[in-house]
Amino acid sequence: MTRTDPDSFEAMARDALAALPSPFAERSRDVLLRVEDWPDADMLADLGMTEPLELTGLYDGIPLTEKSVSDPAPFPDIVWLFREPILAEWRDRGDVTLQDLVAHVVVHEIAHHFGWSDDDIAEIDRWWE
Repeated sequence: MTRTDPDSFEAMARDALAALPSPFAERSRDVLLRVEDWPDADMLADLGMTEPLELTGLYDGIPLTEKSVSDPAPFPDIVWLFREPILAEWRDRGDVTLQDLVAHVVVHEIAHHFGWSDDDIAEIDRWWE
């Protein structure tokens, strides 16, 4: 039986981070990881979204491509995972493991940390094929 509690989600996400190749892992080690059941209303509003089920994860920070030592970030970079939307997608898809889906969301959000846009990610992401 697949465990779906917040602690299990965090463990799956940490496993995904630990599996990143060395150069990426090293540049991601200061990114905080947060698991919440749902995105909050401010996050949705900032993204122009109204449906919380559509947001499975979020990178909140300044991408490495935009960081400067002369302009330090006031807050740490955070990858947010939203458990209920991920669970809904997992149930709807029925063709992936929960661990693979959580890892996919983590890697997608970490790609934003490296400065990749959604369009950049879509060019190489074969997840939806």
